[in-house]
Amino acid sequence: LAEYPRALTQAAAHRAPDRVARQLVSVADALLLFQHTVLPRGDEKPSAAHRARLALAEAAGTVLVGGLSLLGIDAPEHL
Repeated sequence: LAEYPRALTQAAAHRAPDRVARQLVSVADALLLFQHTVLPRGDEKPSAAHRARLALAEAAGTVLVGGLSLLGIDAPEHL
């Protein structure tokens, strides 16, 4: 996620939308690796780590929706 602003700047400077697409793929791949650890399981109480992971997942969703929009692609309702 931290690389996203730089990827946007470089894509605009070089007129290379493929850089945005590659960055979005990287964000989505990273999100898929940890998405199952975001929510507590069973009777487990939500911890600070769960809340932080949930915030990170929401940030990734925001980046994905924004990036897809820049590329002229409508994002699905739920990512």
